[in-house]
Amino acid sequence: MHKADDTKFSRLLVTGGAGFIGSEFVRSSLSGSLFGGKPSKITVVDALTYAGDMRRLSTVSRNDGLVFVKADIKEELVMTSLIAEHDAIIHFAAESHVDRSIERSKDFIQSNIVGTHTILEIAKNLSKVVVLVSTDEVYGSLDSGSADETFPLKPASPYSASKAAGDLLGMAYATTYGLDVRITRSANNYGRYQDCEKLLPKLVTNLSKNVKIPIYGDGSNIRNWIHIQDHCEAIARVLHLGSAGEIYNIGSEESYRNIDLAKLLLDYFRLSEDMIEYVTDRKGHDFRYAINSDKATKLLNWKPKRKLLDSISEILAGIQFLS
Repeated sequence: MHKADDTKFSRLLVTGGAGFIGSEFVRSSLSGSLFGGKPSKITVVDALTYAGDMRRLSTVSRNDGLVFVKADIKEELVMTSLIAEHDAIIHFAAESHVDRSIERSKDFIQSNIVGTHTILEIAKNLSKVVVLVSTDEVYGSLDSGSADETFPLKPASPYSASKAAGDLLGMAYATTYGLDVRITRSANNYGRYQDCEKLLPKLVTNLSKNVKIPIYGDGSNIRNWIHIQDHCEAIARVLHLGSAGEIYNIGSEESYRNIDLAKLLLDYFRLSEDMIEYVTDRKGHDFRYAINSDKATKLLNWKPKRKLLDSISEILAGIQFLS
């Protein structure tokens, strides 16, 4: 029976807390629905770039336990003051769109490497716990099988390379300085309030408006999918049950070729395959991501509960709310 120490991490600093995944973690934490219960305080720090939107926090904006600070995670003085006041940092803040990374890689280096280094350095000096929220893309493309946490890193895009660098910095700080760093690597997320630049909300948005959907190449690329709430539950368990210097893959049993995902959505909206528009493939487009989450299941007693096709109405409602 896994039980959390509710007092150990009662004050949380959440970077990127106005983003897609970070805001879900904040909302769910403040509702007390995540493992470990409701923290006494959550401070969100977010620069509110294109990816951050305060409307994602509208349902908890009047919660006495929530504080919001608009700041860049690279601002050392601000971050030092904030980190000193909290028990742990849940680090979501990142540039995350692969296409943007191909066109503007410098932004990704600054946010995902320099920003992560800033947090690690301050946390080291103040002896704080850091949970780095990363991605399965750091493992690169797999022809077969699945990557466990010991699998070599082979990132292909500037985005995944910047996230891999952040992970390696985190592990180096754990090894060199004894900093309590824990890393999660998740599959593709879906759920409420995701930016329409990402694949699934883009497909759902277009089909809801009877607009053709773009599919890269021949659509054979394979991705694993996890609901944002299942992901956040795993992060909470890593915080309360995880161990220093450990990595935890967070995936599901739902993997689809992009073209098959498109066809499932076409069936959902009762539209024909004529709605598919094949477009020029992305540069360096990884063929297949696949991760093994047995470690999280065994050590954290975690399993995903939600299914993608059961979440379409939720995704659409979130898109409409932000539009």
